[in-house]
Amino acid sequence: MKRLILLLVVSTSLFACTSSTDNDKSENIELVKNYIKSVENLDYEAMSNYLGDNYIGMGPSYGDSIRKEQAVQNWKANATNLYEKIQYNRSRFASVTIPEGDNKGNWVANWAELEIRFKDGKGPVTIWANTNYQVENGKIVKSITFYNEADALRQLGYTFTPPAGAQSGAQ
Repeated sequence: MKRLILLLVVSTSLFACTSSTDNDKSENIELVKNYIKSVENLDYEAMSNYLGDNYIGMGPSYGDSIRKEQAVQNWKANATNLYEKIQYNRSRFASVTIPEGDNKGNWVANWAELEIRFKDGKGPVTIWANTNYQVENGKIVKSITFYNEADALRQLGYTFTPPAGAQSGAQ
């Protein structure tokens, strides 16, 4: 009888832990989805509410970083002066927990085809974007964004000229 009770307690505990973890992952994915909706809707107040006070955004270039207040102000400035519309298409999400190391914690990855329309009639630009969001206590505290900046600029009509004396890879 003791074994049966012990088995019941252990089984219940394992089930409760698994459900909690799955619920946390679902809640984290919903948080990121809602943040992305606020970006698409240019809802700066909601953006600010989804970001933790200690938020830091990194990327797309190595060394790029921005804090919460700057991030929201940049979205406002870009939407006022630059962007007509931002649309996440084919957006996919995955949640993972990193158990140790510098990036220990709960993360949500978003892969999307991102379409940007500009106010000056240039574009649109369509890029593959990958952003990884670290979530703590119901807030996004870190994001790391990757996309091909050169491809976005090429779509806007920019050309790249190597510096004098540089060898191109083409033969």
